[in-house]
Amino acid sequence: MRHQVYGRKLGRDITARKALLNNLAGSLFIKGQIITTLAKAKFARVHAEKLITNAKKNRLADDRLLASILPSEAFSRLRSEIGPGFKNRNGGYTRITKIMPRRGDAAEMAKLELVEWETQVVSKKSEKTKGSSISPKKSSSKKVSKKLTETKEAKRSVSKKKVATKKK
Repeated sequence: MRHQVYGRKLGRDITARKALLNNLAGSLFIKGQIITTLAKAKFARVHAEKLITNAKKNRLADDRLLASILPSEAFSRLRSEIGPGFKNRNGGYTRITKIMPRRGDAAEMAKLELVEWETQVVSKKSEKTKGSSISPKKSSSKKVSKKLTETKEAKRSVSKKKVATKKK
């Protein structure tokens, strides 16, 4: 019987399990989503949500705890973007979506991702406007696609100029 037994062992000892959880949470905060097995995703979800709750509190003791657990990039992103973005939310910061089984051993796979959080949009006049709700993946893809279209248009215009000079 597993009465009042917290968590899962995942076939690891305590130090390897803690390292696994901290690495999964750090990757989640840096990338916004991770793909892992369903068991690891369910276990990492609880850990990540506790870390986000600590980041929302904005206390020195919590900051020191987070800094000792997470890589520096994940810690800074959690403190500057993710924690303040979930300020008005009382839990449910992550979402687990089942995906296709892994090809090699047919293990159940899942995508663990952060749900959308509010960000403060600052205009050119340095006035804060309404917080918009965006996900971390969508904002970067829009920027990348915009840059790609600009570079494609620049290449087309250069190639048109070359063709025009060759004809003359």
